[in-house]
Amino acid sequence: MEQGKLFTETSNKVITCRAAIAWTTNAPLSIEKVEVDPPKAGEVRIKIISSGICGTDKHILEGKDKVPLPAILGHEGAGIVESIGEGVTSVKPGDKVLMFPLPECRECSSCLHPTGNFCLKESILPPTGLMLDGTSRFTCRGRKIYHLYGTSTFTEYTVVHEIAVGKIDDDAPMDTVCILSCEVPTGFGAVFNIAKVTPGSTCVVFGLGGIGSAVIMACKASGASRIIGVDIKEEKFPRARALGVTDCLNPQKLKKPVQEVVVEMTGKGADFAFEAIGLIDTMVATLESCHPSYGVAVIIGLAPTNSQLIFDPTLLLSGRTLKGGALGNYKTRSCIPKMVTDYLQKKINIDPLITHKLPFESINKAFELLQGGHCIRCVLFLRPR
Repeated sequence: MEQGKLFTETSNKVITCRAAIAWTTNAPLSIEKVEVDPPKAGEVRIKIISSGICGTDKHILEGKDKVPLPAILGHEGAGIVESIGEGVTSVKPGDKVLMFPLPECRECSSCLHPTGNFCLKESILPPTGLMLDGTSRFTCRGRKIYHLYGTSTFTEYTVVHEIAVGKIDDDAPMDTVCILSCEVPTGFGAVFNIAKVTPGSTCVVFGLGGIGSAVIMACKASGASRIIGVDIKEEKFPRARALGVTDCLNPQKLKKPVQEVVVEMTGKGADFAFEAIGLIDTMVATLESCHPSYGVAVIIGLAPTNSQLIFDPTLLLSGRTLKGGALGNYKTRSCIPKMVTDYLQKKINIDPLITHKLPFESINKAFELLQGGHCIRCVLFLRPR
């Protein structure tokens, strides 16, 4: 097999390839030649085939979410194992894999807990930009480049810890399954695992982007009878309605706060509310949109760095519940590869969540589409040279 021969030739060597570098915030990404070191013990080097662009990547470029720069962003990736470091046993060269921004070490108190999933070896809160040994595997122009959440998928090759890699089916379509690294489990899990949406319920979703769209699909699958979508970009409304939204609200065109409108529309408030934007104001609005006695609010979006969530505590005294979760509370390595199998067996359909597919060279155009509200999720195709 030619690919196997290629991997044998590159094993234990530095690989020079293309990557999109974020040198600073509020500037386009720069496609550069980078050197990617071989994997160390417990690490896996992966040839990226496709990568999704998440709203969190946009927030980082806007300077809202602080991460060490310069960095290679991206955390929704599907690829093929090129080489493995000492001690790696769960994957081998040639395996198709997903890589996860939230690892599963299967040793810490979170991983060992029956419902916990926020592995204590994560690099999200706060983001270190480095591998577990405190170093980087990327070099550009003689300068070390930071990782993002231990993944970094805006590159033709990346190095990831084995604890953040999951082997998937050999026949998985690599142009699609990358969104199962973040978008799909985050949205589906918020509904199925965290909120536990019930049939006949009323839901409100703040943010109709990629994560919010996955939430909508899961709410509909759970039997919600009414789904209210909230977003300031009305370009998203037709697609949201196609996915299951029954009512669309643009807060900028309302005469009163959107949470008050939601309460009026529902009588006393929604049964379940989801925040998929990552802004403090919408987090408070999400909580205030819930029924005072039994409403459940779920925070999904990553808030700007150093922000504080402030609200009237009596909102909880009456019985509301405020919850949060990362990657939908799924234990990533254990659960998400099974979602790929479910997709292949047509038990779930994730195709409607991808609206654009572009070559890697068009990454800045993809961010423009996302910023303009024309894109729910764009998948980039990477072709290593």
